[in-house]
Amino acid sequence: AGSRLQHEYVPSAHLSAACTCLAWAPPGGGGGGGRPPPPSKDGPQRKKRKSEVVEEDRQLDILAIGTAVGSVLLYSTVKGELQSKLDGGHDSKVNCVRWHQDNGCLYSCSEDKHIVEWNTQTCKVKCKWKGDNNSVTCLCISPDGKMLLSAGRTIKLWDLETKEVYRHFTGHATSVSSLMFTTVKPMNESIPFDGITGLYFLSGAIHDRLLSVWYIRSDRKEKNAVMSFAVTDEPIFVDLTVSEVKEEPVKLAVVCRDGQLHLFEHILNGYCKKPLTSNCTIQIATPGNDGDSTPKPVPILAAAFCSDKQSLLLVYGNTSQPVIEKVSLNTSESHICLIRDIQKVLSLKTEAALTKVKTPVVNSDTKVLVPGIPGHSTAVKTPALGKEKKKNKRKPGETEESIEERLGALDIDVSKVKTPGGLPQTDSFAVLLVQGLESNDAEILNKVLNTRKENIVKNTVARMPIYAVIPLLHELTKRLQGNPYSASLMVRWLKSVFTLHASYLSTLPDLIPQLGMLYQLMESRVKTLQKLSRLHGRLFILASQVAASEVVQDVREVNQTAKLVYEDESSEEEGSDDEMIADKDSDENWDEDEEKEEQSDEQDMTVEKEINGDSDLEPENESEEE
Repeated sequence: AGSRLQHEYVPSAHLSAACTCLAWAPPGGGGGGGRPPPPSKDGPQRKKRKSEVVEEDRQLDILAIGTAVGSVLLYSTVKGELQSKLDGGHDSKVNCVRWHQDNGCLYSCSEDKHIVEWNTQTCKVKCKWKGDNNSVTCLCISPDGKMLLSAGRTIKLWDLETKEVYRHFTGHATSVSSLMFTTVKPMNESIPFDGITGLYFLSGAIHDRLLSVWYIRSDRKEKNAVMSFAVTDEPIFVDLTVSEVKEEPVKLAVVCRDGQLHLFEHILNGYCKKPLTSNCTIQIATPGNDGDSTPKPVPILAAAFCSDKQSLLLVYGNTSQPVIEKVSLNTSESHICLIRDIQKVLSLKTEAALTKVKTPVVNSDTKVLVPGIPGHSTAVKTPALGKEKKKNKRKPGETEESIEERLGALDIDVSKVKTPGGLPQTDSFAVLLVQGLESNDAEILNKVLNTRKENIVKNTVARMPIYAVIPLLHELTKRLQGNPYSASLMVRWLKSVFTLHASYLSTLPDLIPQLGMLYQLMESRVKTLQKLSRLHGRLFILASQVAASEVVQDVREVNQTAKLVYEDESSEEEGSDDEMIADKDSDENWDEDEEKEEQSDEQDMTVEKEINGDSDLEPENESEEE
């Protein structure tokens, strides 16, 4: 009633074996049903005792706790101690525990694909059987106690006597998180009731925004859901009022992961094609008047119907210190937002909480002796400070030495220890980049993005977290628009982002608008490329022609006159011989002249080729070179 913590139990092995599921044992050993597993689990006998349970809570004593290592703990809340431990049934995480309403048996299911029936008196396994090909995540006992629903993804209805499957249902695409019966007797009263046929039950699964309702038929034909309820997020807590009379609607309260509560009211009468939407949605928010002007949503953690089926118990706030409140419903409105100042409620609660620390009443006349050395006024430091003193080895008056000074004392060259350029490498580059993008710090970004080393760029992009990819692309786009020099650096980053994060980028639905600016930039740059390359080609031709003409002017004309002529005076007899030699000489001269002409021709050719571009190129390759 005061929503104050009444009892806290920490299992001895709570770190190695975390609690995964809970269920109250029926009070008085049988006949009634557990409270926190929603009341719908149980039959007509259960309904008669509901008021007793509410009035005499002390009757609820034993709590079954499933753990992550496969054991089940039975804890007595009255005695405040662990009563017994059920071991040897499961070798993996227990997903769900359920008490039988009549015979005091306990049923548990686990990740190890098995369902175990426990005898809680002897703490032994009564029966164990394989419930599914995958892990079994949820259980529910039928109102008459003879059948058991189990679910992993598909739902099975077991006969508890023979441990055989009585019916199969399609189930959900993900693992089922809640199962409960919504009716205790069939709507069609003309057919004799066998305890199970004609009943409806409800199931919800993780990551599934539809709760399905299933109908148990006499034949095995139909395996699909007869109707479904649509909510805004995956259901985390479901409670309902069981419909006992034919015309009485089932009331359903579903708490979603987004902190909203949806209320449904529906008479279950056969097939309904469309998913039903909620009659009423409840949200809680802070008033947002003092200090903080914006109202903030307060998540609803759980909700349960009270015994009058009209009012609701709401649990909201944070899980460690929730607020429990009774709310009476007026479902004429489709959306209700309750304003609750959760801060005030919490501060009131913490002030009212009992404290076990007693401060002694000290009279002003008395003299208090402080521990210490006699004759010294200074008090002895607390142990924590003492430890610190030992670690730092410094006197109280001194300031702490810097690391640089300590390194100096150790004779280590500080300059060697520091990283070059004052920046750490690759690992911290990724961290720096993310920090720079988040804080929009131009200085950090300049230091990181102006690196020229290919491998540093690659490693940094590979190590940066996925969420920073899009902000980095925006930053690069911004920088590409500026100085052409910086643009050439940014292209390296772009290249490695696209090669390393292509798979992530391709999953983004709004990728094209995100990169629109970049596309436009690239297109405009590429458009001018052709014109620029033509201009470059022409300028190159002009420059090479100018260079060639300068080379031609520098070449001096070859002087063709003979440097030395030697004539030998000789007798007439030798005249004929001389003529012969002269002929030979003239022949040789003739050859030399030809060679010289050829040489000058070749020179002219090379000059022409230089003018036309590269001397090696054929005319058709010239355009490519340009």
